[in-house]
Amino acid sequence: MGVDRRSDAAPGEPLFPDAAYLVLSSRLIPGLDGGYTISTAARARQMAERGADVQVLTVDPGDAAAHATHRAEFDRLGMLPRSIPLRNLFDEASDSAGGAAPWLRHAASASPSRRVHRMSSSAPDTDAEKRFARRDVVHSATADEYRELTDAAGRRFAALPVIQGDPDWHLSTAPVFVYGEHGETIGTLPGFGGLYRAWLDRLVDETDRPVVVICESRQLGELLAGWRHPRVRIVHTIHTMHLEPPFTPDASLNALWTRWFAISDRFDAVIWPTQAQRDDVVQRFGGDAVHLVAPHGIPLRPISDDERVTGLVVSMSRLAPGKRIDHLVRAFLAADVSDTHLEIWGDGPAAASLTALIDGLGAGDRVRLMGRTDDPDAVLRRASLMVTATAFEGQGLSIVEALAAGCPVISYDVRYGPGDVLRRGGGMLVPSGDEHALAEAVRRVLTDAALLARLAAQAPVAASAWSEDAAMTALAGAVRVALSGGPRR
Repeated sequence: MGVDRRSDAAPGEPLFPDAAYLVLSSRLIPGLDGGYTISTAARARQMAERGADVQVLTVDPGDAAAHATHRAEFDRLGMLPRSIPLRNLFDEASDSAGGAAPWLRHAASASPSRRVHRMSSSAPDTDAEKRFARRDVVHSATADEYRELTDAAGRRFAALPVIQGDPDWHLSTAPVFVYGEHGETIGTLPGFGGLYRAWLDRLVDETDRPVVVICESRQLGELLAGWRHPRVRIVHTIHTMHLEPPFTPDASLNALWTRWFAISDRFDAVIWPTQAQRDDVVQRFGGDAVHLVAPHGIPLRPISDDERVTGLVVSMSRLAPGKRIDHLVRAFLAADVSDTHLEIWGDGPAAASLTALIDGLGAGDRVRLMGRTDDPDAVLRRASLMVTATAFEGQGLSIVEALAAGCPVISYDVRYGPGDVLRRGGGMLVPSGDEHALAEAVRRVLTDAALLARLAAQAPVAASAWSEDAAMTALAGAVRVALSGGPRR
């Protein structure tokens, strides 16, 4: 069976053990990747507010100006205050004098697997030399092409392999080329994994304390599973579903997760957002991995019904096929409760098909697509009811946010999240995919004032199990477990 150890702070101790905390994400861009971005930024903020020394790290190869814009937007939205460093590998990979930064040059020149095309050290490569080098690399490393990275002055400092149509591109060892002050090739690193690990080695060297990497990405986790450092512990978080339809515990494993499960015991702790998903994984896969539970936490604020709009039903999610918002639209209309209307908040690829559905049903006067909101709490405090018809969840953060705002929730009973939350009160569960049952539940709640009031009273109590304090206490306990023994790699 998977390990399920727990360790709590002793009375009077800081919540988080003394360590440097690196929250590692492939990218973190406001308005992109939905709940993943929101919950990752929130986790870092909540850790910092409880005394942890936190930095947020990203590895997307955007330019420094774009990253500065992202930082300003996170600050404006209150998602990630400026007191928390938000660092990007490629912002730190170039040197002010030209070429790669010293740490990157050192890593490339020291790499035992480097394949260097020797160029003149006194001048950039000629066009002919560039074409020859690129042909050789493409053929030998299966890269389709190379993307040269340049600094603000237009001087190149590295080149990344571009690998088309391969979901495992991140595992390629196609060389990353590293350039010196004059544009000369000084060495290579073995793929993205070699590049990412070189940067992390440099960050670990900035402190003599233990380092806890909170890995928020499966792809990055796969690249770090073999990274060995005596002071480093890796706590790997999970954000989403690991199964294919019909999402039952014995359903086929999502192909992207097959390799990850084979290496999960190399992480010092694996953090699942719900107890149900953790238990299903342990029962099915067993093994020696350290499986723990720490949900994404939400703030609990005083509730006032002064803004509540009678008869307002809302949906809040990305507009994607898996969210099954078409079920919600049809069920809401089938419930046929007078003086009610539905607001659908979010954006995504299903927007056009939903617009066509609403127009085809002649329901534009009662159902509206509202677009994205930067203030979901304000929407939920206006709503009388939230309904979700999603096919699967990671945790169902919007459900907890609705309950915390005093807004009852009706949901399909799907893995993972809705059942963990709503069985505590504050809403109703109906069989997944049963639009008739969904419509009946909507009709019942909206036409029974006593039931609606009872669910609204239960909602914040149920949400308290997912408070920021509860989530951080669970995460800090997981960190203590991870630090309690030697590294598992």
